[in-house]
Amino acid sequence: MIKQRTIYAFIDSQNLNLGVKSAGWTLDFRKFRLYLKNKYGVEKAYLFIGQMAGQESLYDRLQNMGYHLIFKPTTEYKVNGKIVVKGNVDAELVLYAAAKVINDYDKAIIVTGDGDFHCLVEYLKEKDKLLHVMVQTIGFQNCYA
Repeated sequence: MIKQRTIYAFIDSQNLNLGVKSAGWTLDFRKFRLYLKNKYGVEKAYLFIGQMAGQESLYDRLQNMGYHLIFKPTTEYKVNGKIVVKGNVDAELVLYAAAKVINDYDKAIIVTGDGDFHCLVEYLKEKDKLLHVMVQTIGFQNCYA
């Protein structure tokens, strides 16, 4: 009997969301989760997200869609008098993919909107753990609302 590969996705939610918005689209997270499952066989989809008060219903909906949420406290600062909220999740994503759950999966998909994860991608290649890297709109055009 052939063992089926266990595939996990590691998603930088802020980079994904900002990248999709910059293209003028809105991501349907339910369709995206189904896409990951149906196209790649993703068993677990870790969604790294900034935690903000008042967003509990969003977090509940995402969990009900099948995402495993990993929270990072957000920081607020002003840019040109406008409040900007940032939840930089890069370190948490790298920690999970490269250490915390690396023995639980056979292959990983990294979903991001920038090149911040180059070192992780190289590490996963060395370990023969990388399946795919998705950047912004490449590879999941059918997931937009």
